Amino acid sequence: MRYRLLAGAISLAFLLAAAAGLVPGHGASPEGPLASGHSSLHVQEKLMNWDIIFLQARIYLGRLPAIMPGSEADTPERVALGKKLYFDRCISINKNKSCHDCHLLTQGRAGADVTPTSQGATGISGKRNAPTVINAGFQFTQFWDGRAHDLMEQAKGPILNPIEMALRTPEEVIGCLRKEKGYFEAFRRAFPGDSDPVSFDNLARAIAAFERTLVAPGRFDRLLDGQKNALSSQEKRGLTKFIQYHCVECHGGVTVGGQLYKIIGLRRPYSGTDDLGRYEITQKVEDRFVFKVPMLRNVTRTAPYFNAGQVFTLEEAVTLMAWHQLDRRLTAGDITDLIAFLRTLEGNPPRVEEPH
Repeated sequence: MRYRLLAGAISLAFLLAAAAGLVPGHGASPEGPLASGHSSLHVQEKLMNWDIIFLQARIYLGRLPAIMPGSEADTPERVALGKKLYFDRCISINKNKSCHDCHLLTQGRAGADVTPTSQGATGISGKRNAPTVINAGFQFTQFWDGRAHDLMEQAKGPILNPIEMALRTPEEVIGCLRKEKGYFEAFRRAFPGDSDPVSFDNLARAIAAFERTLVAPGRFDRLLDGQKNALSSQEKRGLTKFIQYHCVECHGGVTVGGQLYKIIGLRRPYSGTDDLGRYEITQKVEDRFVFKVPMLRNVTRTAPYFNAGQVFTLEEAVTLMAWHQLDRRLTAGDITDLIAFLRTLEGNPPRVEEPH
């Protein structure tokens, strides 16, 4: 409701400005150049509509910042340690699973798994899809159910999860690290003021520091920076529909999602999952089937989709979300345009290679 009121206020402001002759004629129609023969009013409306959409995009989405929150204390030594830990399988029960095995980054990959749910150290798969770690620190919470408040808290979870890396206690984790050559000195350099630097908290701080380097803006950010030709006519049309169809009400903020919780099946019941979502954390009835809204940065590269990876194509995911969350049936053209816009959210962080 707050979004719709603000969007209406923006539209009214532009209409008043247009009536006063104050709207500049620099915008391009989302449909592309207009054919000759249209009335001047029609042309003005087309130009104005894109100006409104562009302003709304800057307000409701925004440019991805260059630096992730919390990175102020990160040092090159801490980031290097976090990267080593991210790739190290020694912190799993069978020495066969690392953070990277479920959140792939090398060879330009998008920080997620390519399977519906990831297999853990003991051969058992979890029940939820592994989301991307790229840009993850910009989200308001971590995990599908939001049980971790930040990257540091998130980094601890999989290591002690009995299905994922399956170590039993923080002490067992640190015992594994103390047996590995070079870690004591790496921790000492990363945490020089700490009398006992090799700790579970510092392990999590270091992994979080590395993950905070995974900032990946896309062509959409260049548009917001003022590069008018950063998006094609079709991509602008997709952005227009993304806003006008109210996708942005859930998928807002610089990560285009990841900033609030929503029930799956908001407008039309969804029967595609038996996962109770945040209810498992809060035990509140109103949190049944409620999940953190996933961010859409790099969504075109992180299939499969939804909480359990139960949807394999982006076309199906977009169609289902429009129906179940917005009560809208999309045309084939809508789907093509929306996905064209989503491709402008693709981006790569600085190149990541496995440390040796």
